[in-house]
Amino acid sequence: MTQYLPPNLLALFAPREPLPHLKQLDALPWEKKPWPYCGVSQYLSLFEDPNETPPATRGETKEERVARKMHEREERHKSTCESKISNWDPNSDENAEGDPFKTLFIGRVNYDTSESKLRREFEQYGPIKKINLVMNPSTDKPCGYAFIIYEKERDMHAYA
Repeated sequence: MTQYLPPNLLALFAPREPLPHLKQLDALPWEKKPWPYCGVSQYLSLFEDPNETPPATRGETKEERVARKMHEREERHKSTCESKISNWDPNSDENAEGDPFKTLFIGRVNYDTSESKLRREFEQYGPIKKINLVMNPSTDKPCGYAFIIYEKERDMHAYA
């Protein structure tokens, strides 16, 4: 039947070359005498003296590093706040206007609210000297709070 196969398939069934002859070993592996076990005692003199070794250095874990950086950030913030507070003079602040006892703070103001709407709502309690609707300087959009300066202190207390 193999006579009908093409030569490329016949090559698959061809016998392999015989194994090469190797010279016999002196002794079989289990008959050889193994090296004696001697341990490391002969090498102990090459090791460092334990009294001369430097103390082990302990690395910082991730949690410790995060806590340290947070503590450093808090300290920097605290020092900058303290320096700003010590250097701040409310009398020389150009943004601070009017008498603080005549000023009413309004928070959580809708972003669509205008000064005219605030004036209309709060003028019923007394004459208003100025309305300062605080805006974000970079986007010129309202921040959500305002300061209303009344002409008289009792008008401001009429609302509260």
